[in-house]
Amino acid sequence: MASVEKRIQAGKVTWLARWRDLDGRSHKRTFPRKVDAERYVSAIQEDLYRGTYVDPNRGKITLGEWASSWLASLGHLKASTRNRYTGIVNHHVIPKWGRRKLNAINYHDVAAWVADLAASDLSPGSVRYIHRVFALILEHAVLDGRLNANPAKAVSLPKIQPREPVFLSINEVDRLAKGAGTSGLTIEFLALTGLRFGEMAALRVADLDLARRRVKVKASVSEVGGKLVWTSPKNHHSRSAPIPASLAAKLAILVREKKRDDLVFTSPTGGVLRINNWRPRVFDRACAAAGITGLRPHDLRHTAASLAVSAGGNVKAVQRMLGHASAAMTLDIYAGLFGDDLDSVAEGIDRLRGVSAPASIPADDDDQDDDDDGTAGALVRAS
Repeated sequence: MASVEKRIQAGKVTWLARWRDLDGRSHKRTFPRKVDAERYVSAIQEDLYRGTYVDPNRGKITLGEWASSWLASLGHLKASTRNRYTGIVNHHVIPKWGRRKLNAINYHDVAAWVADLAASDLSPGSVRYIHRVFALILEHAVLDGRLNANPAKAVSLPKIQPREPVFLSINEVDRLAKGAGTSGLTIEFLALTGLRFGEMAALRVADLDLARRRVKVKASVSEVGGKLVWTSPKNHHSRSAPIPASLAAKLAILVREKKRDDLVFTSPTGGVLRINNWRPRVFDRACAAAGITGLRPHDLRHTAASLAVSAGGNVKAVQRMLGHASAAMTLDIYAGLFGDDLDSVAEGIDRLRGVSAPASIPADDDDQDDDDDGTAGALVRAS
């Protein structure tokens, strides 16, 4: 199935590696040294045996060509995600790798590139995102049989110091809404319902059920490349979120003269709210007026989660309200809000047994062994 042959031409010695793939097609490659030809053939035979063999000719396409093919295959993603991926490819991937053949990309070069990105003025999060896009392109090549492994895998990435969510109190929410003046209802709505900004901007009057105090989240709108793009909510699932009675009364006044298909919230000119305009015009000014610093619009969503938990909402209720894919995701973000219920669990078991737990369990120092250093008693007392 594979062999190495010596060739002499014009007094120059080369070594020809020959092999047949699983379909019986013949392949060859020339090497200046016999040892290199033998190593290559050995690796080919091992890949054939393991079923990981890839025709070297399929990996000769350039990364630039393959990236274009990959971008064209992303029709299943939202326009905003495709736009971000395209920007990463054009600004970071193509300038570095555009002319490199797929099968000439190796782990060492990828690791060096990531290290250079990390040493630049890019944030760790940006570096990780660029690497993710590059790795997805190469993984697509693996799945298409152009590479037998992804050289971007297992590359060390800079660590992100996660930003702690900011939770406003209900009084701070009221101050912030007051600081926004006539646009304060948008801030109050985001902070009390937990909707994402794009979901709020896409709301129609028909989506409000003020009698039941519910809002139906069926769509989202965002600005991509200067154009508005309408999509389904994140995770592609519609949901309902509760509306406090105090907020429902204000919404009733807002939509009193509107038709069912009209937008609930609009820009000053009556168009769709765009966060790039709303943030400096409404949110930033409201923060300044309320004396609240370091706040981002997304922290209003965190605030909604915090207020829901404070009001007695359990994990599943908060998950449904926010539209998270799972309760595990909700806990990953907001575990600290739910507190530690271990003591209440133990106390509940005692109640089932009809036992009242003593206030404390004293340690009996007389029962300690002579060679005890006191650690056991200390642990009991500490508990």
